[in-house]
Amino acid sequence: MSDNLDVVIAPEQVDDPVQQLQPRYQVVLWDDDDHTYSFVVEMMRKLFGHTTEQGFEIAESVDTHGRAVCLTTTMEHAELKRDQIHAYGADKEVRECVGSMWCTIEPLE
Repeated sequence: MSDNLDVVIAPEQVDDPVQQLQPRYQVVLWDDDDHTYSFVVEMMRKLFGHTTEQGFEIAESVDTHGRAVCLTTTMEHAELKRDQIHAYGADKEVRECVGSMWCTIEPLE
């Protein structure tokens, strides 16, 4: 009776951890006068899984500094999160609000 074993050949491993890392990008949320803190907190909870406290800190940073970093991740994931923010919609608490918040991605320096 012969055993039919599959042989798995692992790819060559790279010992340098710097070579294994993908470049990192920041998802940056920009300030405007058309969205409330509660809107930002809710969006951060739903899209990023941030806690209410983290969402409030991001809203406060956007309001105070004009921008806030929501997430640092790979380019593909950052692009997805940027697109989700752009598609999130208007703040229903602000009658003049007609669209989503502005968001960009930047390489981490």
